[in-house]
Amino acid sequence: MVSVVRAGVTAERLVQAGVELADEVGFDGVTVSALARRFDVKVPSLYSHVRNSRDLKTRISLYALAELADRGAAALAGRAGRDALIALGTVYRDYAREHPGRYAAARLRLDPQTAASSAGPRHSQLMRAILLGYRLEGADQVHAVRLIGSTFHGYISLELAGGFDHSEPDSQESWERIMDALDALLRNWPALSTHTPPPEVAS
Repeated sequence: MVSVVRAGVTAERLVQAGVELADEVGFDGVTVSALARRFDVKVPSLYSHVRNSRDLKTRISLYALAELADRGAAALAGRAGRDALIALGTVYRDYAREHPGRYAAARLRLDPQTAASSAGPRHSQLMRAILLGYRLEGADQVHAVRLIGSTFHGYISLELAGGFDHSEPDSQESWERIMDALDALLRNWPALSTHTPPPEVAS
């Protein structure tokens, strides 16, 4: 084995290698040990760059979140409403297909402080930008952001897991129909529910 200096290992190269490894073997397979083998160095020598595997995975998650946010921002430029909705959804879906390990990394749960300083808030801003075309405000905007995120990531996760591989119609057709349905829902957002709770039944 060679030294980290001879191997040219830096924190940046370590994260980049981790990002690539995530796409190759899955995000769960990324460990400090696996990267040490990749660089042909001893495991302890990498701890001058990362504290542990959790720290490594957090760095990979931050990388993926930023990369995905950049793609989303570029896709939304000049778009609004339905076009923006479809554009952002397509960015997430394409990213998951091209980089499944990075997509999984972007879904890693971060501690509140790290999450606040990450590109995570940018993703919420991108979704709020979509909603400008639907004129949703206040709490309704928050509910709509959660709906959009759940729809995008729920469908993509099921698709990645092969959940739609053995049924018709094709998953692309379903995706397009779901985007149409989501657009229609956002354009016809329901008013605040005024349903009263059912009366208590006397015992």
